[in-house]
Amino acid sequence: MRPRAAVLASAAALVLAVTGTLGAAPGANPPLPDRMADTGGGSQLITAEAARTGSTTGTVAWWDRSGGRWTKTGSAAARFGANGLTEGGTRKQGTNTTPTGLFRLPYAFGIRAEPSGTTYPYRRVTKDSWWCQDNDSRSYNRWTQPRPADCRAAESEHLITYDPQYTHALVIGFNYERPVRGRGAGIFLHVNGRGATAGCVSVPGEAMARILNWAEPRQRPHMAIGTASGPTAITRY
Repeated sequence: MRPRAAVLASAAALVLAVTGTLGAAPGANPPLPDRMADTGGGSQLITAEAARTGSTTGTVAWWDRSGGRWTKTGSAAARFGANGLTEGGTRKQGTNTTPTGLFRLPYAFGIRAEPSGTTYPYRRVTKDSWWCQDNDSRSYNRWTQPRPADCRAAESEHLITYDPQYTHALVIGFNYERPVRGRGAGIFLHVNGRGATAGCVSVPGEAMARILNWAEPRQRPHMAIGTASGPTAITRY
């Protein structure tokens, strides 16, 4: 028979272990998507979070929702605009800022073929592929192939020349549905270049390939971009 003191000590340890485990849940920080005002209504979400508006680096994470719970599937270091982040609704073109907000992801594209297993709509870049950023063009903030006469080359991106950035990329639906001239065009999630971006979000090539392999159109993925706190906090979106 065990001594009474040993039995009591064992019982106390068991109670502490159980209450410690159960008690941690109420105080634990919920997953980021659970703290957001909106996640787009789908069961997949990409978050791009920076510490503050002046940050040029942060974290991209991708999440799946199942059984009423969000689970982080992967994450990677991210880069933002050279001048940080700004509220998407008031952003100005040419400011090298990344727009904050919650956005659809219309389709993916790339200079190389889509990663094996990708099911997301994917467009292959050719020498005739351009993204029009000309405010005077009817093709403003659209892929054009070939470049139309009313879209000046100096005001557009010749996609094939952005290597490695556009090795693989996702179109972020900023200013896309009903484009507002002067707000900005060509905002993507793409592969890292040499440093901060001109307004896009970028991640290492391996992470970009994983994201394209993970994204499922029927799960209606969206992307939320924001800061950890303040007026552009990612939880607002």
